[in-house]
Amino acid sequence: MPAGPATSSPANSDNKLNAWRHREWLEADGLGGYASGTAAGIQTRRYHALLLTALQPPTRRCVLVNGCEAWVETPAGRFALSSHDYNPEVVHPDGVRHLVSFSTNPWPTWTYQLPDGLQIRHELFVPRGKSAAVLRWSLAPDSKRPAYSVTLKVQPFLSGRDYHGLHHENPDFQFAPVAVKDGLVSWQPYRDSPLILAGHNGRYEQRPEWFRNFLYRQERERGLDFSEDLASPGNFQWDLQAAPAVWLLTLDSPLGLTQTGPVDDRFWDVLSQRETQRRAQFASPSTWGADAYLTRRGTGQTIIAGYPWFTDWGRDTFIAIRGLCLATGRLSEARQILLAWSKCVSKGMLPNRFPDSGRVPEYNSVDAALWFVVAVFEFLELAGSTNLISDAEELDLVEAVEEILRGYHTGTRFGIRCDSDGLLACGQEGVALTWMDARVGEWTVTPRIGKPVEIQALWINALRIGESLELRGQDWRASLENFLAKFWLEEQGHLADVVDNGHQAGEVDGTLRPNQLLAVGGLPFPLLEGDRARRLVDTVQSQLWTPVGMRTLTPQHPDYRGHLIGEMRERDLAYHQGTAWPWLLGPFVEAWVRVRGDSPATRQAARQQFLVPLLASLDNSDNGPLHIPEIVDGDSPHTSRGCPFQAWSLGEYLRLDLDVLA
Repeated sequence: MPAGPATSSPANSDNKLNAWRHREWLEADGLGGYASGTAAGIQTRRYHALLLTALQPPTRRCVLVNGCEAWVETPAGRFALSSHDYNPEVVHPDGVRHLVSFSTNPWPTWTYQLPDGLQIRHELFVPRGKSAAVLRWSLAPDSKRPAYSVTLKVQPFLSGRDYHGLHHENPDFQFAPVAVKDGLVSWQPYRDSPLILAGHNGRYEQRPEWFRNFLYRQERERGLDFSEDLASPGNFQWDLQAAPAVWLLTLDSPLGLTQTGPVDDRFWDVLSQRETQRRAQFASPSTWGADAYLTRRGTGQTIIAGYPWFTDWGRDTFIAIRGLCLATGRLSEARQILLAWSKCVSKGMLPNRFPDSGRVPEYNSVDAALWFVVAVFEFLELAGSTNLISDAEELDLVEAVEEILRGYHTGTRFGIRCDSDGLLACGQEGVALTWMDARVGEWTVTPRIGKPVEIQALWINALRIGESLELRGQDWRASLENFLAKFWLEEQGHLADVVDNGHQAGEVDGTLRPNQLLAVGGLPFPLLEGDRARRLVDTVQSQLWTPVGMRTLTPQHPDYRGHLIGEMRERDLAYHQGTAWPWLLGPFVEAWVRVRGDSPATRQAARQQFLVPLLASLDNSDNGPLHIPEIVDGDSPHTSRGCPFQAWSLGEYLRLDLDVLA
């Protein structure tokens, strides 16, 4: 870390620091890349960056500009407008002390106040469809213009690394710019890294230096490597008295973003007005937040499972699409997504994920294809009365459904097959096929081999959908009859989690988990109704419900873990053994409403009892885009864990808000 002023402070010196460190923001580019960070301006993850781009959308993500150091110089001295965590437990410089407000509406905006009252505003947004970030510093409009000079200086931090990796000082980094022109500087950190373009309306001075030992607190909490070195090739300088400072970070020429010419305040006005108009079209913070997950793949569309580290996953896509697209009326995007995935059916299965490196998809999920069938059915129900989809495209979707049903009926990978009782068996040692897929080394934490309960709910729904699409296939009624006979546990008042456990006939795993909710809510056709359904929902609510998600295991079980903390092994053990998942509120609330008659009064009661507490737990005070995390601790205070921005969490909230409880 370079020498700095003596105002560096211990990490615990400011009461607002920890709260603002934990409040994260996201600006997604619609290509798989993004800018992300915290309200404090301190990077706490290896994934926080100003320019993180997907070189092969939405994969091959690369961190190019990790962050920056910014300060102003006045006759009274130097005042920091940024802060960073460094080892060992030092915050430097002290920009967070000058930070008086932060908002995400309409995009991340920080306001800093100098000792004499002068306020400086810093703004950042990512234009949709471009690998770029546009930043601006200006004297706050309601701040009295000073009689003295105000010089802004900014040092970029570069790496050029894979987004999962970390960067360390090395002799191969290329500090020298590729080009320096009026208003434009470019660098290529390594021979195999992309060219970084920085447009500006100030002056640039080459001053290469390494900044060492950045501390990423969230990585440390996750039991991962957490220290990084970053390179700064020089600094930019602006006179804020003369004009606002505009700084563009991109892979593209500035002319690729706007035809206004140089990067200056007019450039900012054109782009910001365009982006303001785009964001104003969203009806609510939740529909605005949903936009971040809709992303390009090739010439089509897909859904990012979560930021900052997930790409597009099959299961997540087809659960999330129902809220992100169908409930919000974005049927055109849903059509593109479903048609793109329909071409990926193999032996009746759909991929669970496309790896970042390589093009071979991973077919290792029993439920991804079944969730696809549900999404296709609901899409066709909505699009049937429109001209949105052609007959040929509808046929493509229906044929994909038919191939899935046929493949599962006759048998496919990993022992997935329709058994003689009409139920779907699946699984083999060492492979986790359901959504509860955590592993510790070669050991699967929740193997669920046999006939998992939610897989039967999805399978029987898929069979009923096949019948509604006039496809030939087995009769779902016999499957439903056997399901009810084998899964209901009368004494416990709920369904078994797995029957024929381990492929052993008659072996039952009666553990209380939330997977059984899909037999009552969350799917088009409930399998369980009447008194049994009510007993199930009441039992699940009493033991698994939290205000921000459903626990994955009853606290009464000896394997229950209420906090997802510690080294990676400890966290994986807790992932589906007590950790609560917000996406499961969708099936739960729908089940709760169904067993109470699904009246307007019941819907309103559910909204007050379940959605209001969820929203109260989220930081949405400035009406910026709403995001919901991947997971939270099962025990109070239900601290957010995992991905801070998760597609199916928000998708199920939207499905409840705009459909189930509408």
